[in-house]
Amino acid sequence: MTSNSIRTQNLGYPRIGLQRELKKRVEAYWKSEISAAELEQSSAELRRKHWEIQRDAGIDLIPCNDFSLYDQILDMTCLLGNIPSRFHWHGEPVDLDLYFRMARGKEGAGTAEQGCCASGAELACEMTKWFDTNYHYLVPEFDDASQFQISSSKVFDEFIETTELGLNAKPVLIGPLTYLVLGKEVNSTGEFDRFELADALIAVYVDVLKKLHRLGAKMVQIDEPAVVLDLDERHREILQKAYVEFARQVPGLEIQVAAYFGELRENLSPFLDLPVAGLHLDAVRGRSEIESAISRLKGKNKFLSLGVVEGRNVWKTNLKAALKLLRHAADELGENNLLVAPSCSLLHVPVSLAQETGLDPEIANWLAFADEKLAEVETLRVVLETGDRSDAAFVDNEIAIQSRRRSGKVSAPSVQARLAALRDDMFERDSPFTIRKELQRSQLQLPAFPTTTIGSFPQTAEVRQARAKFRHGEWTKHQYETFLRLRTADCIQMQENIGLDVLVHGEFERNDMVEYFGEQLEGFTFTRFAWVQSYGSRCVKPPIIFGDVSRPRAMTVDWANFAQSCTSKPMKGMLTGPVTILQWSFVRDDQPRRDTTMQIALAIRDEVTDLEAAGLPIIQIDEAAIREGLPLRRSDWPAYLDWAVKAFRLSSTGVADETQIHTHMCYSEFNDMLDAIANLDADVITIENARSNLELLEAFAHFSYPNEIGPGVYDIHSPRVPTTGEIVTLLRQAGSVIQKENLWVNPDCGLKTRSWEDVKPALQRMVAAAQVCRRELPATV
Repeated sequence: MTSNSIRTQNLGYPRIGLQRELKKRVEAYWKSEISAAELEQSSAELRRKHWEIQRDAGIDLIPCNDFSLYDQILDMTCLLGNIPSRFHWHGEPVDLDLYFRMARGKEGAGTAEQGCCASGAELACEMTKWFDTNYHYLVPEFDDASQFQISSSKVFDEFIETTELGLNAKPVLIGPLTYLVLGKEVNSTGEFDRFELADALIAVYVDVLKKLHRLGAKMVQIDEPAVVLDLDERHREILQKAYVEFARQVPGLEIQVAAYFGELRENLSPFLDLPVAGLHLDAVRGRSEIESAISRLKGKNKFLSLGVVEGRNVWKTNLKAALKLLRHAADELGENNLLVAPSCSLLHVPVSLAQETGLDPEIANWLAFADEKLAEVETLRVVLETGDRSDAAFVDNEIAIQSRRRSGKVSAPSVQARLAALRDDMFERDSPFTIRKELQRSQLQLPAFPTTTIGSFPQTAEVRQARAKFRHGEWTKHQYETFLRLRTADCIQMQENIGLDVLVHGEFERNDMVEYFGEQLEGFTFTRFAWVQSYGSRCVKPPIIFGDVSRPRAMTVDWANFAQSCTSKPMKGMLTGPVTILQWSFVRDDQPRRDTTMQIALAIRDEVTDLEAAGLPIIQIDEAAIREGLPLRRSDWPAYLDWAVKAFRLSSTGVADETQIHTHMCYSEFNDMLDAIANLDADVITIENARSNLELLEAFAHFSYPNEIGPGVYDIHSPRVPTTGEIVTLLRQAGSVIQKENLWVNPDCGLKTRSWEDVKPALQRMVAAAQVCRRELPATV
């Protein structure tokens, strides 16, 4: 390649593997079916395969250290030696045991009746959403005793692996500003501020960069997506200080700083002024700033990587439009100062479209997964360099773009007409909550501290095997449904035996809380192998919204009817809310997200009214993802929250006052949007709370939340089973903030990913804790 050739790069590749190999091997390690050495070997093989795929796709700068056994932020925490004190770490290299204890927690040796944590128990690090994606990261913790040192060799080992393969790889690190911004203070007294640790943190980054340089690294990619957030002047000073220090201390190392997920706005100028070799900008979600950035970088001898291929959605890139922008950048900056890239890491999209032979061929031709996106990057480079727009891949892309625009599969006039006919009264319940509450309590006759679960129960190997047999034609529909009815009846009987007050049917018929509905709604298509990582070994297969959405028939009523027939206790109908269906799908990009959400809301509204007509007294509409849909800039929140809240209300307000509407939200920080949560006007909200040590409830001390609430009392993402005493303590703390008569008792989230061995004792202890709290109530409550 000549010195003035345009280079290509990738920021990150899906780590899970084409067949979810990583998930399977990690879970085998957790079950002690394979050793640490075997896990390391299979991980190395997977990394090599991924690097070779990128090399063969023509990518010039291939990332390393983007691979992770659980989470890239956890990897950074281990590299920096920022290990929370509860893990009793003494400075030795972080091993797999400690790594996974931080991710998943550790069961203690205590008994069910112990108060607080059992002896030897270790609570997992808090988990929350990565910016506005559906990926979860483990939150870094800082206190006034935090110190940093290199404590993991992962980034160095993986770079050495690439050199042995003869690859031109660039190690990827999470930048110091982003690491601090995404963390939180814990166990601190006084006025401790984690940003006071910046100098110490930067010093260890310098040590990491020096070591990588000694190992032969020519370039390091440092990701600073925090620059798309609302930052203050102190944050920008830390950003500048860090990269000035890196340039001073490691002058021979090319550093590229990557920003993605949105516009930089007031952070753009300081970002462009960083003393580094090059910068990456998201030219999809930050498109409006690219011409300005190009103009400001002209003549500065700094390369610019333009992320023109969308790394977070599955639609083909409009290569003609991308080429126009790239040509302008090349003319202004010089071809040797331009890199072509995806907008962000391809972690957020499936691996390859090649396996999806069952998709409608017309729709499949509109799509591009990770491997296809790498091919788009290479096509852009070739056409940009040669000027040959007759390139076959370039021509095929234009045909696909035009096909999607003209297709009759995209628009449904009846759906558009229904959306246009919405009335204001369709967004309101008949009566305020104070009236509804009394009607619902009279009808349901529940005890104080009513117990329930969030919806799903363990999807065991037996359940997954049964689904596979039906899918592959080995079982008839009758055989499969008979199996599901037996499992459902068993689950209901188990809940009754444990003593839960409000039951669920277990959702054994559902493969995923979004995909299940996507398969039954018009305007959606679904895949067989298009998995993406949600957290750790948890993978999801999002449906794809390609057109106008409607509900051709009832989706859950038959199963709800069967479940209610198995018990005299109240049964919840379980639905996924419109915003969550939107957020956890790959969404069409040819109309506003608001319009798509309202279409989904109308479909869910129809299902809610059908469930009520079938006799279900409680209907839960999960909005687990409502916060992750928040724009990254606070000034953009009001517009989003306006239509997101309206979408939930549209889906939920078609029922009588006696019907109780629940919603569930998980693994997000809600403190700053409690007004919007209250405006949902759900009768009961259940929330994630255990892993964040009841921090969320502190907000309720300053916000008089008007409706009923179930703060999660145990962390279902950890294998450890809480003691009864722990749960009692959490409920007492909750009762000090929230009126006890408004408190529900429930886990943090659905139980799908857990085992029955975890679930049964945890629920038994949860029910026992509720009974303790009932006995403590005064007779008047």
